[in-house]
Amino acid sequence: MSTATEVREMNDEQLVFAMNEAKQELFRLRFQASTEKLDAPSNLRKLRREIARIRTIQREREIAGGKTPVAESKS
Repeated sequence: MSTATEVREMNDEQLVFAMNEAKQELFRLRFQASTEKLDAPSNLRKLRREIARIRTIQREREIAGGKTPVAESKS
C-alpha cells in the first residue's frame, strides 16, 4: 500500500501499471471473499482506497495538464 506522496512520485506509466495491478488484486480478494477464504477482510478496504488514491492523482494531473483522460485497460 502506498501513500499519496509515493503515488505522486510515480510517472504516468507507473500509475497505469499500479492501477492495473491493484484492480487485479481487488478481483482476487473479492473472489476469495465470495468463497469465504479471505484471511483479512480489511485488505479489501485498503485496496479500494489505494485505487481511489491513484485515480485522484491521475485526475489531478489530467486537470493540471489540460490533457485527455489517462488510458485505463479494462481487465
